[in-house]
Amino acid sequence: MKKRFLAAVLAVSMMTVGLTGCGTKKTKGTVSTDGSTSMEKVIGALGEDFTEKNPDVTFSYNPTGSGSGISAVANGTCDIGLSSRHLKDEEKEQGLEETVLAIDGIAVIVNTNNTVSDLTLEQIADIYTGKITNWSELGGADAEIVVIGREAGSGTRDGFESITKTEDACKLRQELTSTGDVIATVKSNENAIGYASLASVDTSVTMVSVDGVTPGSETVLDGSYAIQRPFVLVTKKDQKLSEAAQAFFDYAISKDAKSIIEGAGVVPAN
Repeated sequence: MKKRFLAAVLAVSMMTVGLTGCGTKKTKGTVSTDGSTSMEKVIGALGEDFTEKNPDVTFSYNPTGSGSGISAVANGTCDIGLSSRHLKDEEKEQGLEETVLAIDGIAVIVNTNNTVSDLTLEQIADIYTGKITNWSELGGADAEIVVIGREAGSGTRDGFESITKTEDACKLRQELTSTGDVIATVKSNENAIGYASLASVDTSVTMVSVDGVTPGSETVLDGSYAIQRPFVLVTKKDQKLSEAAQAFFDYAISKDAKSIIEGAGVVPAN
């Protein structure tokens, strides 16, 4: 009799555990992100993986550029801002705070028909400030260098100019508003040079090495590739995120997201 009673209790207990497991709460709601166009690949991958695990969450990404994404958080028009540069002091004074998600290289890119494969940091600076104007000065074809850059407010531009020490001195043929536009323009012009997120560069253009170091995850991680910057999540310090937004934020900076971030071509910060 006692054995039958114990068996019945055990069976009920196992059913209860099973029901509890089946009823695990999933996150619901919306998550809105806004900002850096360079972060499109990594944020897209993270958003896709997160919503697969939480099908009742609607995730959105608005590629407006780092400056606009930071402003969107400050104005309360998005949950999480995306910036490919560190916050400035005046932005922190607005109550914003940054969390570094990953480290990304800024690749210097040329057309696939260009024979120049390596540049020094000084040569890159000289190209962008107009001191070097012809590819023949660098061992390439006798052709004028078409200098392509990003618009003011771009985190990629901020990172590139601060590292090359060319702030307020660049002489650009074109200022473009997205990473994709820079890559497409260099792809279509044999004499063009540009810069773009390493995570976004494909085989349609050629990445030059800088001071003999090829850009890649390993050289970004060990610091040997000089032109690199952070990918940052921007939030308001004293404003609580929604349940869904907080769940995504926690997931993005967790070890669970590491393989997704690496798969997007950048180095996880955590």
